Amino acid sequence: MAVYQFKREQFFNQSIDVLWEFISSPKNLKTITPDYMGFDIVSKDLPNAMYEGMIINYKVSPVLGIKTTWVTEITHVKNKHYFVDEQRVGPYKIWHHQHFLEETNGGTLMKDIVTYQPPFGILGVLANSIMIKHKLNEIFEYRNTVLNELFGTNSSQY
Repeated sequence: MAVYQFKREQFFNQSIDVLWEFISSPKNLKTITPDYMGFDIVSKDLPNAMYEGMIINYKVSPVLGIKTTWVTEITHVKNKHYFVDEQRVGPYKIWHHQHFLEETNGGTLMKDIVTYQPPFGILGVLANSIMIKHKLNEIFEYRNTVLNELFGTNSSQY
């Protein structure tokens, strides 16, 4: 069935060091996720910085307040450049999220590429066109707003 990509970029008037320290900490995930998602980190004793092979367990309510388990693995990390999280258990058939940082124009450009495949075949295709792609956009808009408040940014989607 169909596989989709969602891309977003955001420029920060901050050094790559400052931004990396924030986004590489799993403890900050809740801060950049809308409250209505019911996002709770279930994993205990998370370190301050992620590492390759790290497993993070969450509970999230993406639709109608129904709690679901989401487990991601941090599969790749290059300090102050990028990391990748992949869903191991959760609502998608495939979820692969790349986070890239690049020093540019006196600040830092962050690029996200989410490659995903909804479950349920043709029903997933319909769900994507009706709801999923709009929900992803909404979630990333929220994240951009929060990060703008914290770091001062300009954002765009590509």
